[in-house]
Amino acid sequence: MIVKICANKSIHDAKMCIEAGADVAGILVGQVHASEDFVDPVTASKIAQYCKDKIEVAVVTHLKDAKSIINICRTVGNSILQLHSDIDENEVEKIVHALPKMKLIRLIQITPEGEMLTDVESVKYVDCFITDSCNNQTDQVGGTGLTHDWNIDRKVIMTIKKPVIIAGGLTPDNVAEAIMTCRPAGVDVNSGCKNEKGIKDRNKVISFVRNAKKGN
Repeated sequence: MIVKICANKSIHDAKMCIEAGADVAGILVGQVHASEDFVDPVTASKIAQYCKDKIEVAVVTHLKDAKSIINICRTVGNSILQLHSDIDENEVEKIVHALPKMKLIRLIQITPEGEMLTDVESVKYVDCFITDSCNNQTDQVGGTGLTHDWNIDRKVIMTIKKPVIIAGGLTPDNVAEAIMTCRPAGVDVNSGCKNEKGIKDRNKVISFVRNAKKGN
């Protein structure tokens, strides 16, 4: 079970992920939609450098132009790129050619009502998919804290040949149930591991990883 802790904004956050035994630390760089979790490429690079040889680093971006994304990845030094947008496949092709060793995670957007907004068949370049809840009212494409119908995820997992990570409203309390329902390749959390001040909570991170691994 791959466990990804997203929206790490500091070395302190990354240290929590490493000590908890997570597999991937996500850093948000390149913002378009509403979010309080993005950092600049230089900050992301410092976090990634700290994570080197300890945990894999994924850059998560809203951007849709290949040149900007490639520049960010070269600055940060990440091994995984999560394209959290409906980026055109021609732009993705440019990224693949420029960064051939980069592992690509592609978004499957699902509304809280259970409507899948992504045309999966049109996605050509992908190593792994991630399902996530969106909130059009707040212009959020992730980090919403909203769950969606996990049966949608399960159907996606059963029909898609690529690995699927699930996200959207996951918490330490519901992650094991989500895994039992969907049987994904991995799970991803953002707001579900924050405290009431919106800061990543060490105990929640530890509990999330433990419960996800136990629920495998």
